[in-house]
Parts: sequence; C-alpha cells; structure tokens
Amino acid sequence: MRIDLHTHSTASDGTDTPAELVRKAAAAGLDVVALTDHDTTRGHAEAIAALPEGVTLVTGAELSCRLDGISMHMLAYLFDAEEPRLLAERELVRDDRVPRAQGMIVKLQQLGVPVTWEQVARIAGDGSVGRPHVASALVELGVVPTVNDAFTQDWLADGGRAFVEKHETDPFEAIRLIKGAGGVAVFAHPGASKRGRTVPEAAIAEMAAAGLDGVEVDHMDHDADTRARLRGLAKELGLLVTGSSDYHGSRKTCVLGEYTTDPEVYGEITRRAFGAFPVPGAGGAV
Repeated sequence: MRIDLHTHSTASDGTDTPAELVRKAAAAGLDVVALTDHDTTRGHAEAIAALPEGVTLVTGAELSCRLDGISMHMLAYLFDAEEPRLLAERELVRDDRVPRAQGMIVKLQQLGVPVTWEQVARIAGDGSVGRPHVASALVELGVVPTVNDAFTQDWLADGGRAFVEKHETDPFEAIRLIKGAGGVAVFAHPGASKRGRTVPEAAIAEMAAAGLDGVEVDHMDHDADTRARLRGLAKELGLLVTGSSDYHGSRKTCVLGEYTTDPEVYGEITRRAFGAFPVPGAGGAV
C-alpha cells in the first residue's frame, strides 16, 4: 500500500489541477493521496469528483504558522472544513496573501526587477497567491534559474531583501483548532534547514504535549541524518512518523510517491480523526 500524505494543486501553489493531481496519483501507483493545499480546502470537491477507482483521497490543508519568528507549516488531516473557528483562521491567513505578494513585488521593483502584479496574478490563476508564484515570476524574467533559487537572502527567503511577513497562526493555536475540528495535526518538514531557521526540538516536545499527533520525517528536504534524528525524537515523544512527496507539479522537482507513509500510521490517523473521513475513488469524472 503506497500512501502520500502531502501534495498541492492549483488551489494553492501547485501546477496540477486537483483533478489532474488525483489522476496522476493513480498513474504513479498510489493507493492513498492527501490534498493539502496551503490554508485552503477549495480543491477538495474537484479532487473528489475526479477521484479514480482504487485511489483514496485524504482531505487536508497545510496551515501557515510562525513560532518565535520562525516560519513553519502544520499539516491538518480529515478535519471538518466548515468548523467555524478553523475556517475563520484559514480565511484570515488567505486574505493576507494578496497584500503580502503585492508588498514583495514593490520591494523587487525597488531592486530593479521588472515584475508586476499582473504577472504574478496570471501565474497564480485561481490559486491562493504565495511566494512560489512570485518566485515563478522571477524564473520567467530570468532573474533566477529555478523557483528554489528565489528562496535565498538575496530574494524571497525569510528576512531576504524582498521578504514581506504575513499573518501566520501560532502553532499551538493551530493544533487546538485542528483538534477542535476533529482533525489530526502533523508538523510538516520540521528539519528543512535549507528553507531557513527551524523550530528547536524543545518546542516540538511542547507541541507534542499540547496535542500534536505527528511529524513528517521522510521528506525531500531532510537528509539521512535529519530523518534519523527526527525518527528518534518522534519515538521519544510518542509521535506518529509520516512520509510524503510535498508534490507541487512542475514547480518543484519532487515526484508523487517519492516518500510514503507506513500503512499502520495511516490507519492510526484515520482512527484519530472524526471531522471527516477518507474518500474512496469511484471512477472519477470524465
């Protein structure tokens, strides 16, 4: 059983529509795929309508969080998407994305980069605009060769020359909201140091005490030593260990199913959740 619990579609900053994503998941031999767009569940209905037979969809989202000035992401699985408190927080984060992107564009223009809001909005399409869309604009303009190269101190990384802060949820509040909506909370790529500063292990222990369910260990941004360290920490704290691709379509180099989650862990996630249930494929829309 092959299970990938972290993917993105055009509902946020992926390049595949939700329908394309679930069809590609089937083609990649996945049995279970989670759709976890940034701060939104807007792609779920399309993914469910197109879900091929033999593939199960886990509905979710990746929530933008910040702890002591450190940006981090919290994966939320199988929560009630209409629960009002979590819905209000997601909307607050999403609503801040447009002025943030516009602020980054102004800073880039001041640095001599001829990027425009119209260009970034075109790249984002119907998705929730974010840094990856601005990064893609820099690639189009030939400023950087790849999206990842835009996430440096020269450009869009935390504290970089064109960085602009946005509203991000306190992770302890995120855990409380996710659990209150019947979901399961997993700390996404906690050791991804190439993205910037990472949350200390002591804080992960505090999150575990506050109800954190698991940590994403097997991920493209974790080397072997980091995976081993996080696996040991998870065992010490009694946290679930997940693995996933963090697939974004052509925007990143990762591929569906590059890392996967153990079926027993997936089973425990489904047992803990009561806000929503996995959706089995029934053939999908034509």
